[in-house]
Amino acid sequence: MTRDPKDLLLRLFGAAVDSADPAKTVARHLPEIPRGRIVVVGAGKSAAAMARAVEDAWPGVDLSGVVVTRYGHAVPTRRIEVIEAAHPVPDENGARAAQRILDTVGGLGPDDLVLALISGGGSALMTSPAPGLTLDEKMRVNRLLLASGAPISVMNRVRRRLSSVKGGRLALAAAPARVVTLAISDVPGDDPLAIASGPTVWDPDAAADLSAVVEMLGPDLPETARRLLLATPEPLRAFEADYRMISTPMLALEAAAAVARAEGMTPLILGDAIEGEAGAAGQVMAGIARSAALHGVPAKGPAVLLSGGEATVTIGATKPGRGGRNTEFLLAMALALEGGAVHALAGDTDGIDGSEDAAGAIITPDTLARARAAGLDPRAVLAAHDSYSLFDRIGDLVKTGPTLTNVNDFRAVYIP
Repeated sequence: MTRDPKDLLLRLFGAAVDSADPAKTVARHLPEIPRGRIVVVGAGKSAAAMARAVEDAWPGVDLSGVVVTRYGHAVPTRRIEVIEAAHPVPDENGARAAQRILDTVGGLGPDDLVLALISGGGSALMTSPAPGLTLDEKMRVNRLLLASGAPISVMNRVRRRLSSVKGGRLALAAAPARVVTLAISDVPGDDPLAIASGPTVWDPDAAADLSAVVEMLGPDLPETARRLLLATPEPLRAFEADYRMISTPMLALEAAAAVARAEGMTPLILGDAIEGEAGAAGQVMAGIARSAALHGVPAKGPAVLLSGGEATVTIGATKPGRGGRNTEFLLAMALALEGGAVHALAGDTDGIDGSEDAAGAIITPDTLARARAAGLDPRAVLAAHDSYSLFDRIGDLVKTGPTLTNVNDFRAVYIP
């Protein structure tokens, strides 16, 4: 079968994103309508789209509420208020939204229902600093975390400690109302405590020793944050959570695998939780792709190697160019391959790779040749964390705009 590799990769990416569309997933996970009030709250890049899906599924139901999403991710709603705020570094709108959400769930009774719509990005978007910590200090901590290269699990542990809403505190604020959470997972392993830092699940790790994290963040860590991270907080009251995972990275990979299978190819899912430095992950993937192309191991062509997860980019002291973890992964992969018949796509399923306007990019057998013909030194570009600029110059960025969902990064490698 003759196929255009770039078109194939884009269709695989589209299938992964489409599988996590709130309009297609929210309704079948809704609870029974309660006797009392229904209050909808939420935070994340998908929060507004999820809110609209709730309204569409319950057209004649009396409900109200408020959700917060990233700038540019709002959609029209009729009964649920949508607030836009900054991501990945919080801003005043995120703080205002967090307070509005806490006010909204206060004073409810046992017959009332709080429907919490949680998705990736919610940790930064719904920001309510712990007592004694200012918003400016929390923003500085977030910047340090983003530049540190720390895995998302460590970032969320810090965010929970420095918050008055994360790590189960939102659910406690809603008591004695029943809380049902619908979640779109963007984290390796689908840990509810890691998705938006777990505002509706109990945190058994609340008193963990974070001294190593404090040392990693260094002398620029605000003193108030340092004291809070080194202190041993009082444990929160334990509670049971009704937590419903409606979309996950693995489901997205399986949706892409179904498309590949229908095209007569062998799909091989390598995992949905591949982490580490983006450049190193790209080099490893190049080795796997080369083995598949030369030896038919771990899959014989025509095949597609699929993976998900969230790599990191450690900036260090170098002032970075324009990049993202997916474009950095791909550039490192292309350099390790240096040609060959392999094509690959890597993109963030939310449509935004880091802070840029592209979801990711595609590499082809002539990516490096075209970059050099355009006057670029790919290795120097990679060292400067300027991978977006390279793919922009050669026309291989993948731009979808905000997809209004987020099941982490998606990677597909085509082996002819």
